[in-house]
Amino acid sequence: MSKYPSLASRLLDTIENTGNRIPHPALLFIYLAIGVALLSWLAARLGWHAVHPVSGETISAFNLLSRAGVHRVLEQTVSNFTHFAPVGTVLVAMLGIGIADHAGLLSAIMRSLVLRAPERALTFTVVFAGVLSSLAADAGYVVLIPLAAALFQAAGRPPLAGIAAAFAGVSAGYSANLIIGPLDAMLAGISTEAAALVEPERTVSPAANYYFMAGSTLLIAALATWVTERIVQPRLARHTPQTATESSLAPPLDTLLDTPLDRPMDKPLDTLAASEARALRAVAWFSVLFVILLVLGVTLPHGLLRADHGTVLDGPFIGGIVTIIAFYFALAGTLFGYISGTFKRSSDVINSMEAAMASMAGYLVLMFFAAQFVSYFAWTELGLICAIKGAELLRTVGTDGNIILLLFVLLAAAINLLVGSASAKWSIIAPVFVPMFMLYGIPPEATQVAYRIGDSSTNIITPLMPYFGIIVAFAQRYDPQAGIGTIVAMMLPYSATLLLGWSAILALWLLAGWPLGA
Repeated sequence: MSKYPSLASRLLDTIENTGNRIPHPALLFIYLAIGVALLSWLAARLGWHAVHPVSGETISAFNLLSRAGVHRVLEQTVSNFTHFAPVGTVLVAMLGIGIADHAGLLSAIMRSLVLRAPERALTFTVVFAGVLSSLAADAGYVVLIPLAAALFQAAGRPPLAGIAAAFAGVSAGYSANLIIGPLDAMLAGISTEAAALVEPERTVSPAANYYFMAGSTLLIAALATWVTERIVQPRLARHTPQTATESSLAPPLDTLLDTPLDRPMDKPLDTLAASEARALRAVAWFSVLFVILLVLGVTLPHGLLRADHGTVLDGPFIGGIVTIIAFYFALAGTLFGYISGTFKRSSDVINSMEAAMASMAGYLVLMFFAAQFVSYFAWTELGLICAIKGAELLRTVGTDGNIILLLFVLLAAAINLLVGSASAKWSIIAPVFVPMFMLYGIPPEATQVAYRIGDSSTNIITPLMPYFGIIVAFAQRYDPQAGIGTIVAMMLPYSATLLLGWSAILALWLLAGWPLGA
């Protein structure tokens, strides 16, 4: 493997060292909350204020360190957390998805998609399955990526090209999907909290970006397929890395395919067990029935999923989309589990939900401190003041709203190189940019979708991404000399292509006036 120029190596080292100095996201929110409190004291002393362009009201900074501020902190700490929008919606979704994950349904779907793909459609299928795998949390990394490497090798292609294609789908396509999932609910909840600074009654639905993200699923698969077959695979084919010895290999592939819930893998990699195939067929028929019932509930004049006055957009279908998704995955996962034999008794279903909730412990800790920071920032009025001043500056410059969104995509992509958590970044920047752009005439749904593009596109080129080390380990199974620089160089074409292509589609989408979601 050829060595990288010293400049590239120094740049990678700088990114890694800088990122390693950033504290844990939960600690980051603690420091930010303390900083907001100190800044609110200074802002109140200096008399910071702004005139609301809609109501004409003068907005003044509120001192969190005052007597009234301390009382508010003490009295509302619990409610800040329990009423924080991203908490409840994500936990409800994970109850259902946790059943499907623990039953093995999500892993079986991914393996079925990839293993049955014809050779000429292998790359597209791998990327497409990777994008869809975001519903299964970690499963895309630990199941699909090593599976793709083995399949590419069996097809006479460079196995690292399989790793690259799968990694691009799983990580760079993380925000896109054909199904609304926990990420949609999480980001929408944070956007709702931020939008309330300007319009207290404004809500952002989990389906707010659905149309665009569903279309993006095919776009990402197509772009990543093109990059794999035209750029990455030919480049890797020119290399003849030293063959890895048995002692240098990572653990056997079936070991790496264990899910985060540590289920045993008792079937061959290259096939589905007969019980799994039967269970998948049953889930397919159940899914057809479920969709038919949904369509009837939405389309019939007095359907159950329509509002009392007959509309769909403000009815229980959109408002309860997270519950519907959780309900579907719970039933589908239970059906798959019993038919495949993963579930032996009813307590297994409950245990799978408990395991899903246990896996959310880190998320809950993060959200507790994020909720305090977001609430403090809202109470001080600093976010609204900054938004008003920023909107005035944008009007002075006279920049087109679409250009602003594209620049915001680049900003999100740059921040993502240093802060890995999607929810943590959005909790920090949404309270400023969402209201600022709203006052400039850009809806929060558009700001959120621009953030999602930038946040996803650069996941695959930052060593600070939590799974980056695992990708290096997978690559070293086939090239012992592979390192961080190998993966970054391999993934850069994907990152650049997706960032440009995805942004261009967003610009065209907005120019055409198409809705981003429901």
